[in-house]
Amino acid sequence: MGKTVAICNQKGGVGKTTTTISLGVALARQGKRVLLVDADPQADLTNSLGWYNSDDMTVTLSSMLEGVIHDKEPDVKEAILHHAEGVDIIPANIELSSVETQLVTTMSRERSLKHILEGVSNDYDYTLIDCMPSLGMITINALTAADSIIIPVQAQYLPAKGMTQLLQTVSKVKRYLNPNLDIEGVLITLKDGRTNLAKETSNMLRSNFGQMLNIFETEIPVATKAAETSAHAKSIFEYDPAGTVAAAYDKLGKEVTDNGERMGLSAAVGTERPVFDAGTERQ
Repeated sequence: MGKTVAICNQKGGVGKTTTTISLGVALARQGKRVLLVDADPQADLTNSLGWYNSDDMTVTLSSMLEGVIHDKEPDVKEAILHHAEGVDIIPANIELSSVETQLVTTMSRERSLKHILEGVSNDYDYTLIDCMPSLGMITINALTAADSIIIPVQAQYLPAKGMTQLLQTVSKVKRYLNPNLDIEGVLITLKDGRTNLAKETSNMLRSNFGQMLNIFETEIPVATKAAETSAHAKSIFEYDPAGTVAAAYDKLGKEVTDNGERMGLSAAVGTERPVFDAGTERQ
């Protein structure tokens, strides 16, 4: 079994999709087998990798979840798409919004996504779930299915402040649904190194949360080319391989695998406890 990581923050615009794609490709460049899961009805992950007709797709994460809701065993491999940069993807579309509503009355509703991913758990070293910017039922499903969570936080005051609510949700999921869930780390994104605010926010995060959370050493800089990648259906490694963002995500990929090895993990399995126990809330 491989490791499942939820890329999650209820705040939008913090780089969740970019991180899911870029970290996924960085791990694939290390020779890892990587599956990306689009768990957002906006389908930004799906569109960013070149599948612009997601609303016309008949086999997506939405249809897989609907199958589970109606007690049908999903054939997950039917939904998997293959990208040229060595990562696979389970796409999403707008129908995921209605599926989230249906899940509310479903038996074992929080474990539906976990049930789907178990069908391919032996095929991948890493499964990265791109969560929607909310703490609704689909996101709870992602946290229940995950071994760990990476929290992208924009280097600004208000997005950083909102992290407390997410930590409380993670703690509740760990307590009631997924006792093995831990926080892999907080990733500072979209950092403009020219501004004092970005530097102060980075220092504040490390000062306030560094004792209880792993704050990745890597910080992702803001760059125009990173925002342009989705229009070209490429990762930053293909679109701007010599740029600072590509270098940062390459470093992050090594941090993720190095952290796993330090926790006594094999190259393909990540089930041990990372640095922070999500069941501990800061007072």
